[in-house]
Amino acid sequence: MLVLITYDVNVTTDLGKSRLRRVAKQCVNYGQRVQNSVFECLVDPTQFAELKHRLESIVDPNTDSLRYYFLGSNWKNRVEHFGAKVGYDPEGVLML
Repeated sequence: MLVLITYDVNVTTDLGKSRLRRVAKQCVNYGQRVQNSVFECLVDPTQFAELKHRLESIVDPNTDSLRYYFLGSNWKNRVEHFGAKVGYDPEGVLML
């Protein structure tokens, strides 16, 4: 399933900046950054549960937020791209 993960981390403190880096690092391990705080993650339910647990253990729920958008397995009909960054195929080969 394709899950769009967005986050907003309060970076007014050094701890907030650290949380922001840690959240981004976890998301990179599971998906592709498509905007500054937006990742597309092609995961199975077990991987998503693990990622969600990791993210929610990092953020401060009093100052930060996470949002999960479930696009499902029929995601290709639900995603359109326009603009500067070239789109990619999450099911394709990832080049590092």
